[in-house]
Amino acid sequence: MARPGVTIRDARAEDWGAIWPFFHRIVAAAETYAYDPAMIEADGRARWMVGPPGRAVVATDGDGVVLGTANMYANREGPGSHVASASFMIDPAHAGRGVGRALGEHVIEWARASGFRAIQFNAVVETNEPAVALWRSLGFEVLATVPQAFHHPRHGYVGLLIMHRFL
Repeated sequence: MARPGVTIRDARAEDWGAIWPFFHRIVAAAETYAYDPAMIEADGRARWMVGPPGRAVVATDGDGVVLGTANMYANREGPGSHVASASFMIDPAHAGRGVGRALGEHVIEWARASGFRAIQFNAVVETNEPAVALWRSLGFEVLATVPQAFHHPRHGYVGLLIMHRFL
């Protein structure tokens, strides 16, 4: 379900030029993703732009400006492949406009339509309060906190949440 003024579509190769600047800023800030803050563009693209059976999408405004992005995939292979996972990045310049919610709702519907039984997020940084609140509002529960599993540049060692919801 898209939010007013937000369109979600499959990411195309040419979208990477719009994704990389905010992806890079978010990763380099080292506040919300356990990715190498010095990640180079080629590695970021390879990690983010997942292909089938997974999927990468962008959220755009009415002018086609990329506001955010998500990727979605099976959380594990083989006997664990019935549980989906996903990652999300919203351009900070467009935060607070419902982009994260639109992407989250889209991922839930994609996972349901793709036959997954649940969605699990493996590493939500506990100090990322907007993300935690969003996921809770979309029906995710915290199953566990891995204590001090993330070294935040301002808060020191903080927990990583494992969040889950059945579909």
